[in-house]
Amino acid sequence: MSDLNWKEVLDLMEKGEVRAANKVDGKWVANVDAKKAILAAFKDGTNVDMGDNHYPGFVDKHNMAPRNFTPNDGVRLVPGGSSVRRGAYVSSGVIIMPPAYINIGAYVDEGTMVDSHALVGSCAQIGKNVHLSAGVQIGGVLEPVGLAPVIIEDNAFIGAGAVIVEGIQVLKGAVIAPGVILSKGVPVYDCVNERKLEVGEPIPENAIVVPGSRPVNDKLGWAKEMGLTMNCAMIVKYRDEKSNESLELEEFLR
Repeated sequence: MSDLNWKEVLDLMEKGEVRAANKVDGKWVANVDAKKAILAAFKDGTNVDMGDNHYPGFVDKHNMAPRNFTPNDGVRLVPGGSSVRRGAYVSSGVIIMPPAYINIGAYVDEGTMVDSHALVGSCAQIGKNVHLSAGVQIGGVLEPVGLAPVIIEDNAFIGAGAVIVEGIQVLKGAVIAPGVILSKGVPVYDCVNERKLEVGEPIPENAIVVPGSRPVNDKLGWAKEMGLTMNCAMIVKYRDEKSNESLELEEFLR
């Protein structure tokens, strides 16, 4: 693929034939060539009035015009200010509620709901039948090119206002409660298995993650004396039939 130019790569990404990250031997790995192609497209682009692309008053790189969809694509892009940027793949059966934004290099698989005020950042990979609730922020990871982007695997449920950044991976069937922040600087405690996840370790399959707090460390003596706490996330259980019932509303929204 390294012999292809950026236009060919972006075309293939829009078709879902090339991805910014791929799962190899059970581990997500960045597609460096694809990410380099995106950066090359930005470098070659010049700012223009997007009016010629039916977006009057907006200015962006001439080669980054938002995508247009037809009923044949099977994508439901509800009117009201949403946009899918050039080079992003959106599968049939995806629903995008306004306003939402899907950035270049992102991959959104079939049956996924992207709710209002949700962001799917550059190169983020979203699996099948995922629910990104209102206000969810999925960060983009374009640089460094070797770093895998944020990954949300199949059947995950991301609650309202959750923030997932810095290449964090959420594995199949996990439930992230509203307001949870996941980054490499936020520790995750598995209260079921009584362990702390390693930095960058994926959120396990079917984990139910809620916001939590932890005492400050000894380096912050005054804060510790004041009883202050810092943000963390906690796995409080793993999905079972009962917890699945609470997510059945999702099926009625499709």
